[in-house]
Amino acid sequence: MANHIHLVSFLIHSPINHTVLSWADPEDNRLEALGNLKRWQELAQTLERGMFDGIFFADTPGVFDRYRDSHEDAVKYGVCWPSHDPVVLLSALAAATKHLGLATTMSTSAYKPWTIVRQLGTLDYLSGGRIGWNIVTGHLRGEHRALGLEQMEHDRRYDRADEFMEVCYKLWNSIRDGAILADRQAGIYADPAKVEMLDHHGDFFDCETVSPVLSSPQGHPVLFQAGTSGRGQKFAVRHADVVFSIQPNLAGMKRFMVDLDAAAKAEGVRTPAVNFGLQVILGGTEEEAQRNLDTLIERMPMDGALARLSGTLGTDFSKFDLDQPLAEMQTEASQGLMKAFANIVGDRPLTIREVAIKWGLAVGKPQFVGTPEQVADKMEATWRETGCYGYNLTPTIMPTSVENFVDEVVPILQKRGIYRTEYEGTTLRANLGL
Repeated sequence: MANHIHLVSFLIHSPINHTVLSWADPEDNRLEALGNLKRWQELAQTLERGMFDGIFFADTPGVFDRYRDSHEDAVKYGVCWPSHDPVVLLSALAAATKHLGLATTMSTSAYKPWTIVRQLGTLDYLSGGRIGWNIVTGHLRGEHRALGLEQMEHDRRYDRADEFMEVCYKLWNSIRDGAILADRQAGIYADPAKVEMLDHHGDFFDCETVSPVLSSPQGHPVLFQAGTSGRGQKFAVRHADVVFSIQPNLAGMKRFMVDLDAAAKAEGVRTPAVNFGLQVILGGTEEEAQRNLDTLIERMPMDGALARLSGTLGTDFSKFDLDQPLAEMQTEASQGLMKAFANIVGDRPLTIREVAIKWGLAVGKPQFVGTPEQVADKMEATWRETGCYGYNLTPTIMPTSVENFVDEVVPILQKRGIYRTEYEGTTLRANLGL
C-alpha cells in the first residue's frame, strides 16, 4: 500500500467518458469539448489543482458492433462514438499543466513498436517525463475490422504483446549514457558507438533501426496495464508499473490483489502497484446523491448499455434473456472482466440486465454514492482493506463531477493526511512514487 491514496482521472475522448448518454445532461460540456481544446485544458488544470497523479485515457478505436451484430445502437446513442484520438490531446494538455501525468491507451494490435516508442517518446521528452502508456492487446472486434486485421486468439495476442514489449525495451535502451554530445564547436551531435543498432527478427516483428527519440527524465513512459485473466495477469506483472483493474465489489478487489501477488511470485518479480476503477456520485445529502445516481440510470437507454457491454465482452447479448444470471463464457474479448462479473463473491449472481446497467454507468466499476464525507470514508476504508495504490476515477457529468470532487472530497482526504498537498516531483514516475 502506498503512503497516500493515488488518484488518476479515467477519461475517453468521445461524447461520454463511461456513462451512456451523459452528454445529454444540460450541464455536460463533452460535445463542446470534442471541438474545443480549451475545455480539455481547463479540465486538466482542475485535476492538477486537485493533485491528481494524472489523466488516463481509455480508447475504443473502431465502433462497438457486437450488439445485434450492428454498429447502429452505439452510433445512435453516442456510445464512445465518435472515437477521437486521445494521443493528439496530450501535447495541448502538457502545455497547460506543469505536474499532471498524461497517460493514453495504445493497442499492440493497431500499432508497431517503433511507432509507439516514437509517438509517446516524443511526448515524454517534450513534457519533461510526464507520459504514461496503457498497454492493451486490442480486444474489440470493431478495431480489428477497421484496420483489416484478423482477430487473434486471446492468449496468442498476449504472446505477440510480449514480443512487442521486447522490441520497445530494446529501443528505449539503445541510446547509452554519454551518447549525446551536442558539441557545437566540433560539430558532433552524438557518438555513434553509444547508439545501438537494433536488429530484431522474431515470430511477430522485424525491426532494424536505432531509437528515434531521446529519453526523458523518467527514462521511458510509465507503463499501465489492465490484465485480469490468468494470461493477462502474467503479462501485467512482467511489464506494468501500475495495474488498473475493474472489480465489482470489495471482495473482488481483495481476490484480485491475492491473484496478482501470486502471479508476480510465479514470475519472480515484484507485485506492481494496483489502481481500482471507481465512480463517485456526490450529493449534499445521501438522499440527493442517490437521486443523482437514479437520474443517470433513468436517462440511460438499455440498448446503449447493451451495445457497450456486448462490445467489451465479445458477446451479442440481444440473444439472451436479460433477467438470467450472467454466465461466464469463453470469448476472444475481455475474459478477465467476464470472469469478474460472472463470479460475484458474497452476493447473488448479477443478471445480464443488472450488469448492463453497471456497464452503462461506469463499465462495471463500483459507485461510491453519498456526501463528500461518506465518499471519503469509503475511499479510505477500501484503500486500507485492499492494500491498493489508489483509484482510477471516472467522472459522470463534465466538468461538474470533477470540480465537485476536487473541491469537496480532496480537502477531506488531505485533512486526514492520506492524500498529497503538493507534488513530490516533476515526472509522472516520481509522483507515482515508482
